[in-house]
Amino acid sequence: MSLEERDYSVLVVSAAEKFNTVISELLQESGYRQIKYESSVSSAQRAFAERFYDFVIINAPLPDDMGTRFAIDLCTSGSTVALIVVRAENFEEINEKVSRHGVFAIPKPMSRPVVEMALKWMASSRERLRKTEKKTLSIEEKMEEIRIVNRAKWLLINELKMDEPGAHRYIEKQAMDRCVTRREVAEEIIRTYS
Repeated sequence: MSLEERDYSVLVVSAAEKFNTVISELLQESGYRQIKYESSVSSAQRAFAERFYDFVIINAPLPDDMGTRFAIDLCTSGSTVALIVVRAENFEEINEKVSRHGVFAIPKPMSRPVVEMALKWMASSRERLRKTEKKTLSIEEKMEEIRIVNRAKWLLINELKMDEPGAHRYIEKQAMDRCVTRREVAEEIIRTYS
């Protein structure tokens, strides 16, 4: 599946109607359909608490805050990709502050090619984060399997007076003989002896 085929959800945080109109056109032309608009950081935080967004685009400054802390928090605590659009005179300072946390920044006035490129960078970054999430999930699943198998081994040691290598061999052999996973064998042992 190419990046263009993915359906990303976007939260646009901007109090400027002109910006919202321009970004809306660009997003829709680029194939983005799940777009929500908020006009302040506080309302954006509430919207984000209600649902996850792949991308957050912040048009700074906002009525209640600059938006930099919100963008940094999103990028450091989850897998959302944030873009902050700032005035040209503030760009260097804000970019220095947010880029080390993984937040993308572009100066205003912004051109169409720059926004299109930024959207591609955001999609690429989101896909990298998605792969990392999958790896993390598989590691957590593997750790859970190890815990279950170890628990089953201890039950075999306590209930059937096996030694640890014998309990390990028993679980391995049962899994191979029955063409099931070690986890399934371990779960049956736990159900039987618990």
